[in-house]
Order: sequence, then structure tokens, then C-alpha cells
Amino acid sequence: MIRRLPTEPIDRRRLIVGAGATLGGFALQSCATTRLASRALDPGCTLHPVYVAPDRVIRAVAGLRPYREAGFVVRAEALGGKRLVHNYGHGGAGITLSWGSSMLATRLGLPGHQGAVAVMGAGVMGLTTARLVQEAGFSVTIYTKALPPDTTSNIAGGQISPFGHYRDSMVTPEWRAQFAAAMDYSWRRFQIMVGEDYGIRWLTTYTEGDGPDPSDPFQRYHPAARRLDSAEHPFPVDNLSRFDTMYVETGRFLRQLTRDVHLAGGAIRVREFATPADIATLPETLVFNGTGLGAGALFGDAGIRPIRGQLAILLPQPEVDYAFTGEAGYMFPRADGVVLGGTFERDEWDATPQPEDISRIVASHRRLFQGFRCTPT
Repeated sequence: MIRRLPTEPIDRRRLIVGAGATLGGFALQSCATTRLASRALDPGCTLHPVYVAPDRVIRAVAGLRPYREAGFVVRAEALGGKRLVHNYGHGGAGITLSWGSSMLATRLGLPGHQGAVAVMGAGVMGLTTARLVQEAGFSVTIYTKALPPDTTSNIAGGQISPFGHYRDSMVTPEWRAQFAAAMDYSWRRFQIMVGEDYGIRWLTTYTEGDGPDPSDPFQRYHPAARRLDSAEHPFPVDNLSRFDTMYVETGRFLRQLTRDVHLAGGAIRVREFATPADIATLPETLVFNGTGLGAGALFGDAGIRPIRGQLAILLPQPEVDYAFTGEAGYMFPRADGVVLGGTFERDEWDATPQPEDISRIVASHRRLFQGFRCTPT
């Protein structure tokens, strides 16, 4: 397998290891960055380095992933005279599993139902559930505390590859089958949405670690995978592999899904639910719960916990047409900026980017790309 899918939260310091400089400490290296930016690549080096410097950071963000050791929840229960279908707890795989998990939820809730449908939450789970409900011929209203761009889903790198969403020892064979079904549907659904309107494109990803494992059942989601020798890439790292996958510009994707809901006749209402009794007052008899981290307090799920992820977004660099994951963190190029990430912080409830951590993320990627083995011309 190329990119090991972690079954336990990763310590954030491992992902930004060796990058102890603060933002102020970059001044001594500014000349090196200027030289790097001004040099053309030699004909044998087709990958453009990312220009990483503090003055290229256009924003820093932090989001709280809704992590459950026992994996995401898709199940139904009665709530008074209503049917409530849960769809939450996807950790760092929310964008990746969105269509598939919502497909499982709608298949559980829609058969035999008549009338309008309610969806709780306007993040990626709520929006994809609402669209599938509409595609099945039902009218839908989304009830949400926050609207994009103020949802956790907006603060995501957008790589279509499942990551950091369960603990291996805590999941059942039945849940693994559910995960496989969700991943399969999402993989196919995202493929037919590739294009500028939804902000989805294919990119080659370079990743540190072991090469492809043919016995891994999820290897098919890493097509064109192979291990590289040092002459095939410019990265200053050992044990590098590559594969192809899709990437989502999350802001554009969520905006388009919101438009799709409206165009299909759906409504969105800003409303917060303090208790399940509040849900019972809704006029709809079928309710889908896509409240993410909020489901813990609302429904008493003690197994859900926050994992904070922090991102530094650099000025866009259109010529960068590949992604990277490794010890330095991860780099995903998007039209709205180059995303640098690398923290996975357990039980952090403060959704505020921390300057020290953002500095480390920037520093680790700066070191990586200054070490590109390309001969200037």
C-alpha cells in the first residue's frame, strides 16, 4: 500500500517533525527562496517546486474533524413519530466518503417513506444527503446551525483518499463492509463530477513510505501506483512512491452543491437544535442527521471526539500540478491556494489556528522544496 491509512490518530509533532523554526526565523533563508523562484527547471525535471515563504501565506485555518474510534455512524432509530437516520463521525475522511456514506443513509431511510424530508447540517454530509434525497424524487429542507463557508467541511484539504477516521481494533467486519461500500460509491460519484464547476480534478500524488501493496483491497483507489527510484523524482526523501487520485477544491464544491439543492427546489433554514426534543417539532417525519461533531452532545455519543487539523494556505501557483504527502506534512495545490497541512491533534476543541504550529507547517514544507534536486538552467 502506498499511503498507509492510519487506524489511530497521528501525533501532530510527527507530521511536522524537524521544522522548529518560527515565522520570524525565516529571514535568513529569504535569499534562497528568491533564487529558487527565479530559476527555470531543467528539461529533465518536470515538477515545479512550491515557493514556500511566510509572506506567501494568504490565510491560516483550523478545523475540528469528528473522529470516532469505532468508525462513522450510519443507522436509524425512532424519535417519537419520526424516523431518524444518523450519518456522522467521519474523521479525516468526510469529503472522501461523503457521497457513499450519504448513499447508505438514504437507502436506509427512504424506502417506504412518503412526504418531505429534513436534513440536519449543511456540511458535506448534509448537502450530499440532500442531493440524493432530491434525486430520489423527494422534497427536502436542510436545517443547519452554520452555512458554508463556516462549516468544518470547508476546512479540508480535499484529497479523495480515506484518512484518519477509525481505530483498527475498534471496528467490526460489518462496519468494514459498510466502509467499503461507501468508498466504492464515492469513488465512482466523484469521477463523474470532475471539472471546473465542482472543482474536482485528478492529480499525481507523491508520497513517502512503502510502495504499493497488491494485497490491499483499497489499492484500486490509488491507480497508476508504483515505487520510484531516486532518478525518477526531485524530492529530497527516501522511499518515495506515486499514485493518482482526485482532489476537491472544497469551497467551490460546497458552493455548487448548495446551488444544486436550491435549483432542485430545496430550502435551507438556519436553526440550531439543543435536544432531540427540538427535532421532534419538525414537520417532516423523516430526518437525516449530518451534524458531524455536534452529534456527540446532541445525541449523547461519548465516542465522538475532535481532531484538530491546521492548514497554511499559500498564494496560488498554477504550474504546480502534483500533490505530496510525507514527513513534511502534505501539499495539495488548488485554484484557491496551495494547501499545506500536517497536524492531527487529539481532543483539541479550539478551532483557532495556532501561530507556532502554522510556522512549523510552513518551515517543514520550505525545507522540503528547497531540497528539490533539479539542476537550474
